[in-house]
Amino acid sequence: MAAENPPRELVEGLDYYVDAGRWVFTGAYHRARGTCCQSGCRHCPWGFRKPADAPPAAAPPRDRPA
Repeated sequence: MAAENPPRELVEGLDYYVDAGRWVFTGAYHRARGTCCQSGCRHCPWGFRKPADAPPAAAPPRDRPA
């Protein structure tokens, strides 16, 4: 069995940039990832687009103070 390469640390400007507080992955990142996640990413090199009537992505949960 071949050993898998461990994931490398993401590099801002190469793999992603931040737009209005959200991470936007670059086309280079997606090509290196190797597959389409079908999330409608801005820079999808496979050209996937969500239908216009698709619900927006859910915001990540935020920690609540105790």
